[in-house]
Amino acid sequence: MNQTPAPQSANDPAVPLVPGGPSSRPEQGSFFGHPRGLSTLFFTELWERFSYYGMRALLFLFMTAAVEKGGLGFDTNKAGAIYGLYTSGVYLAAMPGGWLADRIIGQRRAVLYGGIIIALGHFSMALPGTFFFFLGLLLIVMGTGLLKPNISTMVGGLYPEGGARRDAGFSIFYMGINIGAFIAPLLVGYLGEKVNWHLGFGAAGVGMVFGVIQYLLGGKHLGNVGQKLPSEPPAPGQAERGGSRTMGLAVVGVLVGLLVVLQWLGVVDLTTAVGLANAGGLIIVTLALAFFAFQFTAGGLDATEKRRLAVIGVLFICSAIFWAGFEQAGSSLNLFARELTDRTIFGWQMPASYLQAVNALLIISFAPVFAWLWVWLNKRGLEPSSPAKFSMGLVLLGSGFGVMVMASLAAAGGRQVSPLWLVLTYLLHTLGELSLSPVGLSTVTKLSPQRAVGQMMGVWFMSMSLGNLIAGRVAGQFEAMPLPQLFGAVAAVAIAAGLVLSLFVRPIRRMMGGVH
Repeated sequence: MNQTPAPQSANDPAVPLVPGGPSSRPEQGSFFGHPRGLSTLFFTELWERFSYYGMRALLFLFMTAAVEKGGLGFDTNKAGAIYGLYTSGVYLAAMPGGWLADRIIGQRRAVLYGGIIIALGHFSMALPGTFFFFLGLLLIVMGTGLLKPNISTMVGGLYPEGGARRDAGFSIFYMGINIGAFIAPLLVGYLGEKVNWHLGFGAAGVGMVFGVIQYLLGGKHLGNVGQKLPSEPPAPGQAERGGSRTMGLAVVGVLVGLLVVLQWLGVVDLTTAVGLANAGGLIIVTLALAFFAFQFTAGGLDATEKRRLAVIGVLFICSAIFWAGFEQAGSSLNLFARELTDRTIFGWQMPASYLQAVNALLIISFAPVFAWLWVWLNKRGLEPSSPAKFSMGLVLLGSGFGVMVMASLAAAGGRQVSPLWLVLTYLLHTLGELSLSPVGLSTVTKLSPQRAVGQMMGVWFMSMSLGNLIAGRVAGQFEAMPLPQLFGAVAAVAIAAGLVLSLFVRPIRRMMGGVH
């Protein structure tokens, strides 16, 4: 989009500001000692996460609810495939969303447009009919792809000096994410389950509208952070990245052609949700393998960089396994809460979606503890390495599903069990998340060749996307498999992966070449 030479209004985040002008820098020191622009991004992200996790708390329940109860009446296999496609699509969309912001519209506009599209998606789901349901999911994926990666980049842009203050700013921002995720199931979940499904989806949209409004009103505090400034010089290596994009497009073209052939041969069925989910998994795995193969053979990497790339490949697999289990929260564990959990409190039946707030509450409680713990251990030379933390995360995740094996045995014959089973499971999953998720992002940036950090972050998002897709397919077996076997299989895979990884921590650390 063409840039105007001067802003019409300094309050409009969609209008570029004059570099070096009176409002070109973010206002300082007014939000817990941080730039005032952080408050704008904090509340934008809070409301975006409110809308996302509110809708997510209802999504699987709505799809599997009987038609006479206002739901879609899908079986769990179909619902799981749709859930997996949706949640994996959110992560995949972050890659083109980041590219559009960097190359065309700028991060500031990308966040604004993304928020508007997300709100439209939720309002579409507030309308009855499967057409508006699927349209809403598509819009939310597109909007989140624009908003999510770029708002985080803008937070970093508030701190050009970097350092500990920047890390503290991200910690505050992270709290906004989890406050939104905590409140959403309580409000949106109640409206959806107790009043009307579509009213719940509409409430999620209203939350996103609040976020967009305050983003517009608070734009004056951001200075020129996130603007696509005029006369930007070409970035170093732009031609090389252009070649990589061309190769990427060629790979996508080959994949599309392959899927057409497989459809014609009857190997996959792209006309069903399950078939699309299976095809999506094939695409993600093929793209990831193609990327790693290209980097190893033609990426111009030296021996050290190749060893570090191999470590990223190992962590990619572990990340996909972790998210395949962790994302059962919104699907199979949500169904367990509805079907087999006694949610009666003082004569009132709590909505099943309320239990979706537990993870966010635990994150808010334990994230500062983990941040302190790693620093404390580091000062004493005892901090676990990144692969060791990954191993811990996987074992904790698997242990949570071990709890669910016992819970499902206690619920045999349709008996309802205490919600404390799920609370304990979410506690173990949260501890696993805090051990693995922040560490993964940090480690990838440290191990990646500097000329390919952006590409590697895109590949890292692929691991999350693949994990979410697998999560949906696993949840689809909720009705087909006995629950002790289903949860036991997830527990076994996660714990086995964590233990195997723990055996190779030392050689992996050597391959990392001094990166902790």
